[in-house]
Formats: sequence, C-alpha cells, structure tokens
Amino acid sequence: MGLNNNVENNKKLRSSDWFGRKGKDGFIYRAWMKNQGIPWDMFRDKPVIGICNTWSELTPCNAHFRELAESVRRGVLEAGGFPVEFPVMSLGETLMKPTAMLFRNLASMDVEESIRANPLDGVVLLCGCDKTTPSLVMGACSVDLPTLVVSGGPMLTGKYRGRNIGTSDIWRFSEDARRGMMSEEELNLAEGGMCRSRGHCAVMGTASSMASMVEALGITLPGNAAIPAADANRKVLAQLSGRRIVEMVRKDLKLSDILTRQAFENAIRVNAAIGGSTNFAIHLMAIAGRMGVELELEDFDRFSREVPLVANLQPSGAYFMEDLYYAGGLPAVMHAIERFLHTDALTANGRTVGENTAGCVSVDTTVIATVEEPINPVSGMVVLRGNLCEDGAVLKPSAASPALMQHTGRAVVFRDIEDYKRKIDDPDLDVDETSVLVLKNVGPKGYPGMPEVGNMGIPMKLLAKGVTDMVRISDGRMSGTGFGTVVLHVSPEAAAGGTLALVEDGDLIRLDVAGRRLELLVEEGELASRRARWQNEVNPFARGYAKLYVDHVEQAHLGADFDFLKGGSGSEVSRDSH
Repeated sequence: MGLNNNVENNKKLRSSDWFGRKGKDGFIYRAWMKNQGIPWDMFRDKPVIGICNTWSELTPCNAHFRELAESVRRGVLEAGGFPVEFPVMSLGETLMKPTAMLFRNLASMDVEESIRANPLDGVVLLCGCDKTTPSLVMGACSVDLPTLVVSGGPMLTGKYRGRNIGTSDIWRFSEDARRGMMSEEELNLAEGGMCRSRGHCAVMGTASSMASMVEALGITLPGNAAIPAADANRKVLAQLSGRRIVEMVRKDLKLSDILTRQAFENAIRVNAAIGGSTNFAIHLMAIAGRMGVELELEDFDRFSREVPLVANLQPSGAYFMEDLYYAGGLPAVMHAIERFLHTDALTANGRTVGENTAGCVSVDTTVIATVEEPINPVSGMVVLRGNLCEDGAVLKPSAASPALMQHTGRAVVFRDIEDYKRKIDDPDLDVDETSVLVLKNVGPKGYPGMPEVGNMGIPMKLLAKGVTDMVRISDGRMSGTGFGTVVLHVSPEAAAGGTLALVEDGDLIRLDVAGRRLELLVEEGELASRRARWQNEVNPFARGYAKLYVDHVEQAHLGADFDFLKGGSGSEVSRDSH
C-alpha cells in the first residue's frame, strides 16, 4: 500500500495509521471504505480531508451546505487529496429550544471526537448559523490538525415595500405590531420578503460576526466573511479552500500555528470595526480556552477602545452584508484599520494579514469608511465592573442610546423569562421611562443555556408614550441583530449566587459607561441580609445532557465552556481496538 508519507515535509500522514497498515487491520479499514466505490489508489499517499458538515433542514441558514461540500470536495480532489464528508450536530438558531447555546458545547464535543476518532489528516469546517461556527472551531482546536473554515455566507438583503430589511428589523416590526402601528397582513408581507435566499442573517448579527471572526483570526481564506450565500463566488471560495487544505496538510500548518495571541487581538479589533455581536466575546473566550491562549474579558474593552466603527452595517449602522461584499468585504475593513492590527500574523493561506489585505481599499466609503472619517468614533464592547457584576458584564455602545450611557434608575425586576412575559404588558406594572429593567435567571446555569432574551421589549404602557429604549440588564445574551442600551452577560449570574439574584423592585441601579461601572445602590448590610435569605434552586435536571451542562458550565466571563473541556487532547487516539 505504499508508505503513505506526506511527501513535502517527509512527515507520516496521520491517516496511514489506518489505511497504510498491513494484515487484518489494514484489510478492514480499506475494504469497508471500498464499498462506496472508492478506487485503490485513493488510499496511497493522499492526505485524507474531512469535510465537517453542519447541513440540516432544521438549520435553514445551513440548508445549502450539500452543494458547498461538493465544491470543497472538488478542490480536495484537484489538489491530490482524498475527501470524506461527515455530519456533526447542527445548531439552528431559529428553531432549537430552549436555546441553541445550550448545545454549543455538546456540538463541540461531537466535532472533537469525530475528528480524533477517524483517519483524518486535515479538516474543512462548514459552518454558518450562529453557534455552528464557534462549536466547530472549539472542537477542532482541541484536536489541532490542519483546519480551514468555510462559512455559508449571508443571505441577500431582504425587501419590504420598496425598502431594504434584515433581521434587525424584526425587533422594530415587533414593537410596531405591539403598539398597533403594523397589521398582521403587513407583518406577513415583511416575513415573506425577509429571507429571500439561502444563507444566514443579512446583517452584522452573530452569524456574520462569527464569519468575520474566523477570517480575522486567519483560519479562512481571505474574503470568506461577506460573500453572499447565493453568489457563485461562495462556491469558488469553497473549492479553493478544498485545494488549500491539502497544501496545509503537506506543510503541517495547524491551528496552533495560526491561533496565537496576536490573532485573537486582531479578531477583537476587527469585531469593533464592524460593530460585531456581543456574543463574539463569549465565543472567542471559549476558543481561546481550547487553544490555551490567555484571554480575559477586559481584553475586549482594552483592544477595541481605540478602534472606530468603520463598517456601516445594521444593527449599528444602515447597510447589509451584501453591501459589505460589494464595498470590498472584510479585507477592505482590515486594510482600513491596518494601523491597529498585527499585520505580521500568519494566516491559513500561508501569507500574513498584511499581505492578504494590501491594496484592499474600500470602493464605497458609505459602507466601509476610513479611520479618519469613521461611521461612529464609538465602537467595540464595553466591559463593566461593579458590585452588580463582580466578574464583569458587557454592553455594545454603538447600538445603544448616548443619553442612557450615564443613568440611574429604579429596578423593575423579572424573576425569570416567564415572569417577564407575564408582566411586561401589564398596565399596572410600576415602570416609567427612567426605570431599569432587570431580568434574572437567564444565564448559563439559570435558564439553562443563556438565551438571547437580554434585549427585553419595552413595556406596552411606555411604547404607547413613544419610548424606544431603556436600560436593560440581565445575565443572558441578546441576538447580534438586536440593539439598545442593554447590559448583558452579568457575571456571576443570578443562579450562581451573583448580586443580580439580590436585586429587588425599587432598588436604584447606576450605569456609568464612561467609568465602566455598574452599581446596585444598596447598603452592604442590606445586601448581606438578602444574601443570607437567598436560596439557590436545586438543579431540576436529574439526568442527561442538561444535567451535565448545569453541573459543568463555566460563567459567561470565562466563555461558558465546560470546565473539563479547557485545552485539548490532541490528535492521538489513546486505544486501538483492532
């Protein structure tokens, strides 16, 4: 069967431990693969490339991935590799209950063990919908083989009555419908025009933020983030990625060679420049934890503070991912903020960030502006500290109201999401426009899974008065498509005994974004008394994955990964049954 060597660097291919064996073991490995009609020479000296596919009709954003996988397969074959496609758990943000985030860590385990257990020399990760990207990258990092990401791409811009719409408009439509300004018929028309092509959300929501994250980290080919799913160039990029992963295997270029501290700092700065999702923080922290890169919550504030918003994209701006692509895509954004980046950082195509972005100027400065004349000088992610969030909380200033950046108001407390739903439109709710809405028990353990409910709707009685924003605080997350003066990821969460659990109706809360503070203005003695009375609910899950999750999930400021998944186990298989 040949030596099955990686000819370029004379390193033995990992897959040769399966397909290069003599005797009974090699017979079994090869013979059963051949029942798929695979010629004998595919098992000789060819890097085996796994195409890790999150295709699912229950994940609409990824429903075109069968075609994308075929494009990757063509590229692998052209470069002399042996492509093998395999499925992993697919996390559809729009349909999964109670929240797709509950299953991110489970999917990462699926990816990690699928890669390690099988005869793979390199992997192409096909991901699109929000949690599919971090879960696949987390799992791959823990194995550390040569790996490339191919995102599914954003959908085409939505259309409604002559204007462009995207997922961020859902929140506006919802509020308009609640106050009687939009009929059911009009909602149906908007619904029909919103998602008019394959792909993930057309705005800079979490899916687009994740696609931008992996490009900024350097583990995709340049241009990956913005090519629309319906554009033929998305398939071209997938085919080129298939070619490139074979070269990466031959050069033994692994994730650990690319995902350095510099790469993570670049990703934070790019996320600031594009007005990316607050979910970016929790996912990047988890990926860093798998790679063993030291990263702390303050880094998201520290490294984004000087970077202005240059991408004019909803929800922080006006345009859509399709427009970003036409204006030059993420390479043009990175070129615009080049002074803030580690341009010597290595990327998956073998070139540096600086080499990849050289000459990639914006062709439409209304969409991709300059540092000198940005869309907004305020960007990034503010990290708050204080007695209400001892381990931190985050806020996205580019999507918030400037008038609320320094605010003190009375707490209106919702014990959990069900309590919120019961009370929010009650005309007797004791609330005014200066109040601070507080939602408890929607954190990693409390929900469980940390759902995207932090951008609570405005109470009906205030909507009727024309109020469009309020300070809102929770230990949950919000959709990257959402907006408002929303404090998220409060850590420790209420269910873990954080001060958030002690907040009562009428308590004064002070938000000071400039000072990076979030304070509950209650005397320490009173808080101590409340803490002595507080009782944590017993984990109601007696079995299964939900029990595992609640027992082992870390807090938001650490990335909400499982405590036993930090780092990785590498690509070695510990036992051999044959």
